[in-house]
Amino acid sequence: MTEEQRELYLAGGMSDDERSSFLKEIHEGNLLGFKPSQMLLHGPTKRLVDAYHWHSPDKGIVASYSPKARDVEDHFGIFRGVDQVEAFAQATIVSCATFLECRKQNCTPDQLKDKFIPAFISIGNVNFHYYLEQGDTFICMGNITFYKWRQMVCDGRIYKVPAGLNLDEYFKDFTEERLLKYDISKDFKLIADLFNITGRAILIELFKKSE
Repeated sequence: MTEEQRELYLAGGMSDDERSSFLKEIHEGNLLGFKPSQMLLHGPTKRLVDAYHWHSPDKGIVASYSPKARDVEDHFGIFRGVDQVEAFAQATIVSCATFLECRKQNCTPDQLKDKFIPAFISIGNVNFHYYLEQGDTFICMGNITFYKWRQMVCDGRIYKVPAGLNLDEYFKDFTEERLLKYDISKDFKLIADLFNITGRAILIELFKKSE
């Protein structure tokens, strides 16, 4: 299925056969077949993931982002630590949990949106080692440590990517074992360690009851 067909499907403009093909990719593939815009329901100005480069549905993910001018506006040209945490959460607990819920419920992210609201539950320790600026590219490497009852917990790291590196090529033969060890080149610069980043998909009805 082409990217254009996937976009049409999420917009409700595909045939039954094309829908079946889309869902087959959910059940048999991984996030490398999709754009972040197809998995994340955030609007474009709040979306902090550009691409997925490696994904093992039950184990973890590697995704990247390059801060834009809007991301560093009024903050000295620096991509804030709080935004780093948000980018990591989108790349890990949001992207990975959305994928698994779509697989479990045999539906698309857009259909999940009608049932659930993604909520940031808690954050463990976060240690920042360096900073990021507009135009830098960084990766989020996330290890899934818990997933049950629509709740996911991830540990991981953020690294600044060496200039000019082709991330798709670099991570094409990556493994779960290497992810657990953060086994990557020393040319990647460690930016942050993150622990117990936790999110949960909450039924919309529960939000309505609290209003």
